[in-house]
Amino acid sequence: MRLRPDDTVTPEDLARGERALVKDAAWATTAGALYGGVILVGFALELGASSVIIGLLAAIPFLAQISQLAAIVLIERVRQRRKIVLLAVTVARTLILSLALVAFAEGRLLQLSLLVVVQAAISLSGAIAGCAFNGWVHEVVPRETLGTLFSRRLFWSTVLSSLGALSAGYLVQAWPVGDRLQAYAIAFVAAGAAGFMSSHYLLRVPEPPMRRTGPPLPLTELLRAPLVDANFRKVVAFMAAWNLASNVAAPFITVYLVRQIGYELGTVTTTWAGGQIATALTMAWWGRLSDRLSNKAILNVALPAYFASLIALAFIALPERHAFTLPLLFFIQVVMGAASGGIGLATGNLGLKLAPQGHGMAYLAAVTLAGSLAAGLAALSGGVLANWFAARELALSFSWTSPGITQQITVLQFRHWEFLFAISFALGFYALHRLSCIQEGEEHSERTVIQHLVIEAFRSIDQLSPIEGLRTVILMPLGRLRDRRLRPR
Repeated sequence: MRLRPDDTVTPEDLARGERALVKDAAWATTAGALYGGVILVGFALELGASSVIIGLLAAIPFLAQISQLAAIVLIERVRQRRKIVLLAVTVARTLILSLALVAFAEGRLLQLSLLVVVQAAISLSGAIAGCAFNGWVHEVVPRETLGTLFSRRLFWSTVLSSLGALSAGYLVQAWPVGDRLQAYAIAFVAAGAAGFMSSHYLLRVPEPPMRRTGPPLPLTELLRAPLVDANFRKVVAFMAAWNLASNVAAPFITVYLVRQIGYELGTVTTTWAGGQIATALTMAWWGRLSDRLSNKAILNVALPAYFASLIALAFIALPERHAFTLPLLFFIQVVMGAASGGIGLATGNLGLKLAPQGHGMAYLAAVTLAGSLAAGLAALSGGVLANWFAARELALSFSWTSPGITQQITVLQFRHWEFLFAISFALGFYALHRLSCIQEGEEHSERTVIQHLVIEAFRSIDQLSPIEGLRTVILMPLGRLRDRRLRPR
């Protein structure tokens, strides 16, 4: 097992490394789906966690990114990124396995305390690994293929993570109600095993020796460089705004669906998986558009779609849960999943693209730190605000009265978690403003992105459907949409 940097890296090594990066991402996100996200929130709810604890659990991974400051010093001193990544992720995945023991601890207070402590340790290890990994990949993957490679990584990640979350969600739902902590323990063991498979593939990624772009700089100078770069400073500000806007509400979607709407965890993971499948199916489109157009153009389309989906969640059970609530939830999750894929790809590529070669670690660390601090504060604030809004309601309705009949129609009703969706939607406008300040290169309008999306849809459907009649039925409305977008105003 070789952990030291490779003296020479051949094109064959790079090709092998790119394939290994795809497999690493697939297994790593499977581990994340079996331990984090919907499953972690469900586990915390099973332990009786309050909204503040849920917000804290969501904030910890973001706030832990502050450890990247120490990681930068460590990487600059050791200059062996593969070794640092492998050791850090091994610690994190061993800790994930230990969560299975938390399920059998005595007393809910002790279990919740251990959960918070283990989550913090996992997040700190993951942050150190992420810092080293970003600088490593920045030198291994050519810029011109970033979009294609990361779309492949995200495609397989979403497919396997969806299967993992569905398996864990329905395992919990099928388990006897009083003993469901045992089902969570099984999911955590599976997550640890998937994480070790990810580590196996990381070993196959080559690591060129770290470049010396000058004499070693103190930490303050490393962090100052991306902030004095006028254009990259705008990227940092945008990432902070996006993470602030999205994480006021996003960590609480599962709680909202379980506690307020009343769905079982299996149903919630199914709707979440629907969004992940939408991410996977559109990822190749986003990857090609990223290479062909620009990341900023993709974000100009994907961000409004995401925030519109978020505020739409507040209306799926208006005034109460009904027969169309679940279909509406599936549709919203699909749109949000497709938008999230474009956002994840474009935000990741934006930092990689605009960071100077040889300075990727410090520049990407600045982006990560700004975004993570904003996200952590947003999640904590969301938990506190959810408590405050728990006893409050805002409603708007119309009444119609006629002889013998009085009918009331509710058109707006915000209760508890739904206020967070409204706040997130409002903050989304500021994120779009910060995006507009970034200079990435040639500007492309939202219309151009939509036109290319329609073209990609034509191409994909044409490849998938050999039946001429089916192609006509599916493509006709898409063609009309394209013609309408092309029509001069």
